[in-house]
Amino acid sequence: MYTLAHLSDPHLGPLPRPQLSQLLSKRLIGYLNWQSNRSMAHRPEVTEALVKEVLATEPDHIAVTGDLVNLALPDEIEAARHWLDRLGDPRRVTVIPGNHDAYVPGALAHTRKAWRDFMIGDEGPEAVVFPFVRHRGPLAIIGVNSARATAPFMATGHLSERQLEMLRLDLRRQHRHGMFRVVLIHHPPAPESEIRTQRLVEAKEFLTVIREEGAELVLHGHLHFSSLVFVEGRHGDVPVVGVPSASNPSAGHRSAAFNLYRIGGKPGTFTCHMTSIGFGVNGEGAGLVGECQLLG
Repeated sequence: MYTLAHLSDPHLGPLPRPQLSQLLSKRLIGYLNWQSNRSMAHRPEVTEALVKEVLATEPDHIAVTGDLVNLALPDEIEAARHWLDRLGDPRRVTVIPGNHDAYVPGALAHTRKAWRDFMIGDEGPEAVVFPFVRHRGPLAIIGVNSARATAPFMATGHLSERQLEMLRLDLRRQHRHGMFRVVLIHHPPAPESEIRTQRLVEAKEFLTVIREEGAELVLHGHLHFSSLVFVEGRHGDVPVVGVPSASNPSAGHRSAAFNLYRIGGKPGTFTCHMTSIGFGVNGEGAGLVGECQLLG
């Protein structure tokens, strides 16, 4: 049995004090938003407690699906690297960026350099190239990047034609090798949200690739609430699972939580059991939120 933990959107704080020149962009709106409400919603102590619970489960691997930072300030990105080092060795932790990690032009390049060890494939160039593939136990973890700097008040995700075609080839190749394919993407590819400013613009194209090539599991964040839908895949329905923000203990399906997947079986008869562990509104104590059998 192989175990995979999934968390997302920690929006690590506290926010470093930005320089005035750094606010002459979309960051100004984000900074004002952080000062007015987001700093109270995203609580570092909740993230630390959740990470403690994640590590207590002793997972074989940990996946983080983006939005580690808030305004993509250089100091934030470097601090997030230190947080990742505390989370685990890069061989046991995989990260993809979210829209806040690519908040303004140039930020994604800094993110890719600072977090390189956590999002580079087993084969290929020294630089980070999406999608990347990491083999861990029976898993082929495929990291997709939907993050791109966008206009103010926009948080949409985007996938290039090249990335979609490479994803298609990776899924096909990993199926031939008998791997349990886990696709990581920040924006939800399934129609859970109709909010135009937050959608994955190429969701239809992404789902076409999944329908034609298949996958065993798709994991995402972005929406800050738990979700589960099944989409059509070549080899059967594919579970698409979202987790809440790892730092925001609001209420119900929006409470800070992580998911733990126990994966067994063999090609053609894989099994996958999901357990969700979350926090109450006050952020104190962790408990079972729910569990279900996704495959098998």
